[in-house]
Amino acid sequence: MTPRPGNILERLAAGEPLRKDDPEYAQFSEIVARTIRLCVAMNATVTEVDEMRHRLSEITGQAIDPSTAIFPPFHTNFGRFIRLGKNVFINHACSFLDIGGITIEDDVQIGPRVNLTSENHPLDPADRKTLLLQPIVIKRNAWIGAGATILPGVTVGENAIVAAGAVVSRDVPPNTVVAGVPAKVVKTL
Repeated sequence: MTPRPGNILERLAAGEPLRKDDPEYAQFSEIVARTIRLCVAMNATVTEVDEMRHRLSEITGQAIDPSTAIFPPFHTNFGRFIRLGKNVFINHACSFLDIGGITIEDDVQIGPRVNLTSENHPLDPADRKTLLLQPIVIKRNAWIGAGATILPGVTVGENAIVAAGAVVSRDVPPNTVVAGVPAKVVKTL
């Protein structure tokens, strides 16, 4: 396999598919192993919101604003591609698979057990272990209800609401409410 320009983090951030035969796959695996260790330790020991912010800052590699609150447990597989705005609230038992990138803008509320998944796999069984990456963006003042799942490549518009239990596979227009599996617009705000 011919190495491509840029290191593996740059290529992942650009949305390049990740295959196990990538020459830098070991570096990727080290980051995942570190993130899992830090998440396990964080979820086993943290009881204060300030400490949670500090520990999650260590995982993401960037400071998390003091106005943002994350309740444990919180799970991520990579951490490096999570971007959190100001005044964000993330409730208990959320899971962010962020290798494809997850951006959460200011004033977003995320309910318990929400799954944000920026990663997928090809349909072709011969290539199924490849990771396909597409970012998730949650725009300002959105509200994601309990147990919702946001799939790769989705943007949730400003002021939008994703109802509890919804599975979102398409962009959510600003100022709308989506619900169901698959999620559909049920109301305009």
